[in-house]
Amino acid sequence: MIRSYDFRRAWSQTFVVLAALSAALCVAILFYMVSYVFVQGISYINLDFFTKSPAPLGESGGGAVPSLIGSLLMLGLATVLGVPVGLGVGILVAEYASPRLGAAIRFVADVLAGVPSIVIGIFVFELIVVRQGHFSGWAGSVALAIIMLPIVARASEEMLKLVPISQREAALALGITRWRSITNVVLPAAMGGLMTAALLATARAAGETAPLLFTSLGNRFTTTNINEPMDSLPVHIYRYAIGPYDQWHQEAWASAFFLIMIVLLINVLARWAAGRQRGGTR
Repeated sequence: MIRSYDFRRAWSQTFVVLAALSAALCVAILFYMVSYVFVQGISYINLDFFTKSPAPLGESGGGAVPSLIGSLLMLGLATVLGVPVGLGVGILVAEYASPRLGAAIRFVADVLAGVPSIVIGIFVFELIVVRQGHFSGWAGSVALAIIMLPIVARASEEMLKLVPISQREAALALGITRWRSITNVVLPAAMGGLMTAALLATARAAGETAPLLFTSLGNRFTTTNINEPMDSLPVHIYRYAIGPYDQWHQEAWASAFFLIMIVLLINVLARWAAGRQRGGTR
C-alpha cells in the first residue's frame, strides 16, 4: 500500500515538473522572440516612423504612416462588421437555439475558425474585388471580419452561459419580455467577457497578412478612402522583409516590433476585462 502511494506521488510530482518546464519553455520562446524583434527593430523606431510615409526607392528615412492608418481603419471597420454578427450568433446559441441547432451552429463556427486565412482572402477576392474591379480597404475589412466572426461567436456564447440562470428568471418573473431580459440583464452582466471576446478577435485579425494581399493589396501613399487599395502593418512587413534593401529589412523589423506591441496591449486589455468579469460574478 505504501509503495503504491509513493509510486503515485512520484508520478504526480513528475508531471508537475513537466508541466512547469513546458510553461517555462513557452515563456522563454515568447521572451526570446520579442527580445530579438526588439533588438533588430528598435533602432529604426523614431518620430519619422509615426509621422512620415515610406521614402522613395534609393532614399533613406521615411516611416510607416500609410500602414498604421490602414491597419487602424480596416481593423475598426472589421470590428464594426464582425463583432455584432458574432455576438448575435452567440446570443442565438446561448439563449434561443435548441440543443440540435446549437450543436450545428457551433460546428459551423468551429469549421469557419479553422479555415486558413488565405482561403478567406481568396473567397473575398472573388466576392468583392473581382466584382468591384479593384482592390480596396473595404474588401480587406470584410476578410478580417470573417476571421473575427467565429471567435466572437464562440467566446460570447460561453460568456453568456456564465450569467446565472437566476438572473434571467428574476427578470422574467417581473414580467419583462425575454429579449428585454437579455439586453437589460444578461448582456450587462456579461459585458466584461464580451469585451474580452471582441479584443481577442481583434488581436487575432491584427496580424493577418494573407487575406489582405488578396483584398486591400497595399498602398505606399497615405489614404483614408476605404474604397481604394490600402496598406496595413502585416502587408508592410511582408513587402519590406522580402525586399532587396537593408533599410527595408530594418523597417520591417521595426514594424514587426510595433505590431507585437499592439497585439500584446490588446491581450493585456482582454485579460483585464476578463478579470473584471470574474470579479463581477463573485
